[in-house]
This record gives sequence, C-alpha cells and structure tokens, in this order.
Amino acid sequence: MRMKFNKSRQLLLVSAASLLAAGCIAACGTATVDFVFVASAKGAGTNNWGEIDVFEINGGSGYMRQIPTSPFPSQGRTPVAEAVATDYMNLYVVNQADNDIVQFMIGSDGKLYPQNTENTPGTYPLALAVNATNLFVLDTYQGLSNCSNASPCSGSVGVFQLLPATTDANPTPSGALGPIVANGSLNYWPLCLSGYVSSTNSTQCAAGSTDVLVPTAMNILASGAYIYVTAFDWTAAGGPAKEGNYEINGTVGICNLTPNVYSGPNGYIFGFTVGSTGALTPLNNGVPVAAGTLPCGITSDTTAMGTYVYVTDAKNGNVLSYSVSSGALTPLGGPIPAGNQPTAIVADPTLPYLYVANTTDGTVSAYSISSGVLSNIGTYNTEGQEPVAMGIDPGTKHYLFTVNFLGDGTGVNGKVSDFYLSPTAGTLINAQHSPYTSNAEVTAVAAIPHDRTQK
Repeated sequence: MRMKFNKSRQLLLVSAASLLAAGCIAACGTATVDFVFVASAKGAGTNNWGEIDVFEINGGSGYMRQIPTSPFPSQGRTPVAEAVATDYMNLYVVNQADNDIVQFMIGSDGKLYPQNTENTPGTYPLALAVNATNLFVLDTYQGLSNCSNASPCSGSVGVFQLLPATTDANPTPSGALGPIVANGSLNYWPLCLSGYVSSTNSTQCAAGSTDVLVPTAMNILASGAYIYVTAFDWTAAGGPAKEGNYEINGTVGICNLTPNVYSGPNGYIFGFTVGSTGALTPLNNGVPVAAGTLPCGITSDTTAMGTYVYVTDAKNGNVLSYSVSSGALTPLGGPIPAGNQPTAIVADPTLPYLYVANTTDGTVSAYSISSGVLSNIGTYNTEGQEPVAMGIDPGTKHYLFTVNFLGDGTGVNGKVSDFYLSPTAGTLINAQHSPYTSNAEVTAVAAIPHDRTQK
C-alpha cells in the first residue's frame, strides 16, 4: 500500500522552485561548504513528528550553525535513518514508527520541502542506502501478517525505483520514490541463514532457515553494484520469544543495548548483487559471511571498485575487515580493537583513514588504512553522550561529525560533535565551539555539499 500527501504536488513544486531561487540570496557566496541534516526521534508538535535539524558548516573554521527555520518536521514518527541522492537534490528519511520513507527536495539554502511518502515493504525500517537509480530500505521484519514483536521473523531488504523529473501536466521532481522492485511474488528480499530456494514465482528462504535474523545496518559500494547487510542471529543467541522485551526496534535498538546480553559468534553479513533494474541477486546463494557476535555498523572504501568492507562488532569491541572480489567478501586479518560498544563507522572518501564511534565511551577511534589493514592512530572524545551515527563532510572532506543520542545526558537536547580531520595524519581536532545543540534523541546524519559539487 502506498501513502501520498494530500497536498497538491504542483503547488509544492512551484513553492519549492521559488524558494530555491530565494535561498541563493541567503547562502550563495557565503563561506558555507556543507549542509548537514540531523534526525531527532523525540516527537514534537500536534502530530508527534520527529524533526530534522539543518546545520551549515563554515569552511574556514568548521563552525556549525542551524539555518533559519530549522528544524523541519520529519513528516512522521521516530526518524531513524537518512540518505541523500547521488545528485544531492533529495534527502530521504525513514520514519520507523510509521513504516514509511519521506522524500524531501533540498533547497539551495538547505531548506527541506516534503514531496512524497511511501510505505516500506516490511515493518520497523532501520536503514537506507541509495545509488543513482534506486533506494534500498532495511526492515526489521518482513512484510508478513504474522511478523511482530510478539511473533518475530527475520528482516528483509526492499528496493524502490527513483524516478526522473517530468514536465507533463502533473510534474514530479527528480528522485521521487517510484514502483517497488519485485522479487518474484514478493516485494522484498528476506534474510535467510541457510540460503535460498528458487521457484518460478519467488526467491524464498530454504528449509532450515527458521532462525530469526535481526538486521542492524546496510552499506552499498560506491559503484552501486553490490549491497551488504549486517545481521544478528537472535534465535541462536537464546533471545526471548518476544523481541520487544529487549526493544530491538525503536530508537534504542539492538545495537544500543548492553551488549553483554548477547552470545556468539552469531553475527553475519549478507551480500547482494544489484541489477540494472534494482533487483537483488543473493551472493553465494544467500549464505552469509560470519561477522563476529553483534555487528552493528558497516562501511566500505569509496573507490570506484570498492575494495574493502569494514564492520563494527559492538559485543567484542572491535572492527572486522574484509576484502572484496566480484562482491564476495574474504576476512582480512584479525579483529582490530576499538572502544566499548562500537556502532557507527565511516571511511574517508579520499584519504586512507577510517573512523568508528564508540557508543558507551563517547569517543571516536581513528585508523589509518594500508592495503585494507587498519592501524589505530588515536581516540577522541565527542563531548556528547552515546554517539550513534557519523559522517564526513562531502564538500571539503575536512570535517567529521557525530550525532550523540543522549546529548548532555539530561534528555532535553541532543549534541552534534564536529572535528577537523587532518589530511596528512588522520587525527581529529575539535572544531570551533563543538559540540552543538540539536533536538533530543538524535539518531541519524547525512550531508550535501553547499554547491552540490564534491571538491
């Protein structure tokens, strides 16, 4: 089922177009190098919607300030993930409590204009990824009538086509969420521990794939050709019948609980080839690659080929490394120590550095990369509690930011930390006046260059 806003699409486009022009007066010609979008899950307003704080980054000092009229409603409850289109024209936000994805047009001044909304094929969505033609969503549960916290089932990946702009009588903006890509008779790809069995109608889990697999994160290679999902085997770890007892969904999530409740090794990486239409083909017939005990974050280097994949293990406090060959993953050396409960992870887009957010410690671990192998080069305080997401500015690639779920610990505000990233050493220095105040319970972050062109 699809859900649309009842406002006129044409009016939205006319309004957005005029504001795009006006926005240049406010932002063009300034020292702003990026716009950063921070999702806050704590509800606000009569609809109890989440909010998106929009910050602009000063290229000289790294100073971040909210733009006028920020924050913007997320158009749904409990936003937990964001992704930006490859042309930087649209922001996509997943609202977990409403099981939907909202497309926002991004103005030249960073302001957000809601365009259309689509339901996800499953329930409790938790992650997004995007390539030039498709949007991928990771759902905690498959779209089955008997899947719920009271009766859990494994997660799944859904794929939406992204539509080009039209100029007909009912114009649509570029990047609109189009038809969902079919998997035979299904509209998603389930996660299967024992692989798949194919039929003429669908690709479904083979017999023996009865364990409940809880997805935690998703990453697509820079080429857009392969996508990977990390997951935790809830059944093998002795999880209770009702997953809600441990709040695997919601803003807390399985990765932000005390990792000691989990046993292992029960972590996996599922890989898929992305076809020209967005359809997925499971790598290795769907049989996953082992990934520690509780994999919670995943990233890859951003070279055109995508040579390495890295995963955080929140239970064991380390980083796992893999080499990539035709999509297939091969472990690369042993685990590399991180801090306590590492979750978010990001690779520098141009330099050989990797960064990991340690949720319990409130720190960022920095690593250099040599032929895929990691070496620790330092640990840095976020000055905000529970960093749960992070990114590197796409404009200059000189600044790294984290969003800290508990902020200053009072529950009133969230915090955004900003660091200057040394291009010669990979070390981090606090940017001017960091950390910055945001709305409470921050969960996700995304960014675009101010002029939409990477330097």
